[in-house]
Amino acid sequence: MVRLTRIYTKTGDDGTTALGDGSRLVKHHLRIQAYGTVDELSSLIGLALVQGGVEESLAAVLRRVQNELFDVGADLCVPGQAGDKLRITPVYTERLERDLDAVNDKLAPLTSFVLPGGKPAAAWLHVARTVCRRAERNITELAAFPDETDRVNPEVLRYVNRLSDLLFVFARAANDGGSLDVLWKPGATR
Repeated sequence: MVRLTRIYTKTGDDGTTALGDGSRLVKHHLRIQAYGTVDELSSLIGLALVQGGVEESLAAVLRRVQNELFDVGADLCVPGQAGDKLRITPVYTERLERDLDAVNDKLAPLTSFVLPGGKPAAAWLHVARTVCRRAERNITELAAFPDETDRVNPEVLRYVNRLSDLLFVFARAANDGGSLDVLWKPGATR
């Protein structure tokens, strides 16, 4: 269990931060950017939740996702083989897929791309989705470095990829089942 008695340690004053394995990296390292973006994503989900307008069953899933995003951050914070350390497993992604399918099956099929908007909670979920995609880009870029390839859990990428889809579907659900979705009209301003 984590116990925080003091919030500041001063160890990062030199521009580095500690990973879960005790090693230190510069704060702008791609690994730090990746789990920092995951933290930002969790905060945006929190903003969507405080807006109201997300039905309780979906809000419960989003609160669970916020907790899982801390697990994602912990996974990214401990590079490589971590033995008994927390790791994202296929169970996380499979659970997202079940949640996503259950909600998407109730939505009307799309006839165009959706523009972020509608109700405030839906708009915040769309912002969260775009930040989720940024986290995904950070993770794929990190994993592409030869010295990092085997130090990034591939299930983290699958989870984050699926999460962006879930956030899109939940945004539609928050827009009264998609009835308040703002649809793209190609060339409408020509």
